[in-house]
Amino acid sequence: MTLSLSGTVLLPVADPDDAEETAESLVPYLEETSSVVVVNVIEKAGGAPDKASVEQREAYAEEMFERAESVLTSSPATVETAVLFGTDVVDRIFDEAEDRGVDVVAFSPREGNRLTELLTGDVARRMVKEASVPVVALPHR
Repeated sequence: MTLSLSGTVLLPVADPDDAEETAESLVPYLEETSSVVVVNVIEKAGGAPDKASVEQREAYAEEMFERAESVLTSSPATVETAVLFGTDVVDRIFDEAEDRGVDVVAFSPREGNRLTELLTGDVARRMVKEASVPVVALPHR
């Protein structure tokens, strides 16, 4: 049985390379009835100074969206993009998923060593353990 993702898919991306690679991993599973919402969460520092200006981070998100859209145009799915803001990336992704009534959140786990995972809170693990909607971890292409 082959997996297919019809309905609305929320696709979080972290950087331009991730956006392109994750989109490439998603394309084989999309159908004509699929709709993809590519999102990037701009993590706010919660009272502390942000690492970069909002304008810089929004421009970086646009670069991610362009890379993802360049791949997703080969699929039959409709595509939209959204910049999200939050103090916790995983919580913000699932809040958006629930607000939009998406059918699934799809992502590509990023590679990292144990120390990196410990320091960053292992977003991939949290994506699966704290899911409030179905989650699909896409294979690396």
